[in-house]
Amino acid sequence: MAQQSSNGNRPKLSEKGLLTPDNCVVALIDHQGQMLFGTSNFDRQGIINNTVALGKAARVFGVPVVLTTVETKSFSGNMWPQLRAVFPGKEPIERSSMNSWDDKNFVAAIEKSGRKKILIAGLWTETCVALPTVQALHDGYEIYVVEDCCGDVSQLAHDNAMKRVIQAGAKPVTSLSTLLEWQRDWAHKETYDAVMDIVKNHYGAYGIGVEYVYTMVHGAPATKFPEYAVPAAVAVHK
Repeated sequence: MAQQSSNGNRPKLSEKGLLTPDNCVVALIDHQGQMLFGTSNFDRQGIINNTVALGKAARVFGVPVVLTTVETKSFSGNMWPQLRAVFPGKEPIERSSMNSWDDKNFVAAIEKSGRKKILIAGLWTETCVALPTVQALHDGYEIYVVEDCCGDVSQLAHDNAMKRVIQAGAKPVTSLSTLLEWQRDWAHKETYDAVMDIVKNHYGAYGIGVEYVYTMVHGAPATKFPEYAVPAAVAVHK
């Protein structure tokens, strides 16, 4: 009989160097308006899409998530509403430090998870991702940088940051590779439908391919998304 995970609703996956829902924590750092304005190395809508997908995946697999923001009121703005919607009622840890690892509340939240593998994503790669990555590695953590959920002011800045963290010992991954590494086996039906929902909502051609095969090959009914309702006019615009 397969071992059960700490979640209790799905099989426990083998590790042997791989990520599992039971051995890692996700840290989403500074996904805020002003930080995205300054990002130019990746498509910014793509960064939003991939980060939301990663957040949903963490919810599906019960992976602990630490949200953090920097200088919300004075410079950076709020965490994106699309991301906040994935974690209703969960307040980001507010910081003044560019380096999250300098913030005792952030480090305490990571320690509370009890996990030694950290999936880090954030803006900007060269500072808000690279600095905590290097220091967390120094403190004995294993770091995975979710690259398609990160961005920087230029391609050079992002590339240099990725070189730096890889040389320090971090491992680059993507939001999709993380999702599939957590699922691992399509026979795990407890999470299958939720994973397919993320794929169809966030992963473009892969999602359309899944929809095509389900409907045209297997004869399944077409996926129904929530119907669009035109928002009512707001009474007062500031």
